[in-house]
Amino acid sequence: MVMIGLVALGAGIGSVLRYIITLVGKRLWPKMPLATWLINISGAFLAGLVVGIHSNQLLTVFLVTGICGGFTTFSTFTMDTFILIKNSQYRVAAIYYLGSTFFGIGAICLGLWFGNLAT
Repeated sequence: MVMIGLVALGAGIGSVLRYIITLVGKRLWPKMPLATWLINISGAFLAGLVVGIHSNQLLTVFLVTGICGGFTTFSTFTMDTFILIKNSQYRVAAIYYLGSTFFGIGAICLGLWFGNLAT
């Protein structure tokens, strides 16, 4: 139950941080999603940093699964890809990376299509 609480607390913090940074980013860079790029890259960096320093399990769950998960899913995506590469699963890593990108864009298009049907 403690782990679930840590994930929930971290996700809340990460989501609020993402929201604030996105608002500021839209003002600073109105024609470019630079805030999203910064969020995704910094989230990936934080996840790598936490995993790299071998924090205790509670801190790792709070920071990586919670905060990074709420802040961005890109951090999880890149960490998963890195682990596959580190484990010499190059083909699986390539399929995962390309498949995630392709289906992610496809899901956005499909969601937009369904959303447009509803309006």
